[in-house]
Amino acid sequence: MTFTYDALPMRVVFGAGSLRQLPQEAERLGLRRLLVLSTPGQRVLAEHAAALLGDTCVGLFTEARMHVPVDVAEAARTAARGVGADGCLAIGGGSTIGLGKAIALSSGLPVISVPTTYAGSEMITVWGLTQDGRKRTGRDRAVLPRSVVYDPELTVGLPVDVSVTSGFNAIAHAVEALYAPDASPIVSLMAEEGVRSLATALPAVATGPRDIEARTDALRGAWLCGACLGATTMSLHHKLCHILGGTFDLPHAAVHTVVLPYVAAFNLPTAPAAEQALRRALATDDVPKHLARASADLGAPRSLAELGLTEGDFDEIAVQAQAHPYANPRPVTEEALRALLTDALNGALAP
Repeated sequence: MTFTYDALPMRVVFGAGSLRQLPQEAERLGLRRLLVLSTPGQRVLAEHAAALLGDTCVGLFTEARMHVPVDVAEAARTAARGVGADGCLAIGGGSTIGLGKAIALSSGLPVISVPTTYAGSEMITVWGLTQDGRKRTGRDRAVLPRSVVYDPELTVGLPVDVSVTSGFNAIAHAVEALYAPDASPIVSLMAEEGVRSLATALPAVATGPRDIEARTDALRGAWLCGACLGATTMSLHHKLCHILGGTFDLPHAAVHTVVLPYVAAFNLPTAPAAEQALRRALATDDVPKHLARASADLGAPRSLAELGLTEGDFDEIAVQAQAHPYANPRPVTEEALRALLTDALNGALAP
């Protein structure tokens, strides 16, 4: 057996109440002038983080938006320069974590990330910027946070519907990592455990949103799933979701949730080891159908049509999906892509 496993170089602080360790994390990194980033809806949380940091916080930028529009990223960089920031604290979901990445990519400023969802972006070297209806992505280790603080208490108030789709977003990271060309036994172990943890925790979160044990298990699973994708190559699923989100402004986590079963149905027949791992993790003999039904049972959208996509959008999706090559265990023809999209549009696997 031979393989390469490229471990990610960030520090992780995990556990209920970990947010209170922010001052120590900033001090450890030698950061004295932090700009705190959030979405408008999480401004109160950003202000709480700023209060914990005290004089180390020199400003707030609370305009993070989904899919990281270029103009928002430029405004955030300008704000960082304006207050003389020597680093950023990104607190929130994928939109805010992604904004921190955009700042790090162009300015080199170190980032501390405090995720409040299960999206896993903080573990992934992939960055994304959206402009003129196109989402441009790339990989660069410079975008990784220097420190990640996982505090399950911050997820207790996450609405159940967002918790569910965010959790399936994380599961998608692990699914793609299992059949990635650069997968390894280490990644496969993390992916299987991450999926198992989330698959067990999400129903408990749905019935008891304030269950800190379930929230802790879900966040741990999200960490593992994100780390898997951070160590491997993205394939068809993430390619499609970036197109659907960036071009049609569809909600990121919900798109991942709806699309995942159909990409799994397409790819897993040519990836038997990945399929076996997912069968074990999900305790099922039919992975695609289980993914579709489990998410639907927890109240997630069942089809791309529910999210606003139409068959008339397929031409643009096909053009973008075929424009740049990407690794996938099975060749993706335009005919196969349209068939996959049709099934996802109609929710063919959902109950």
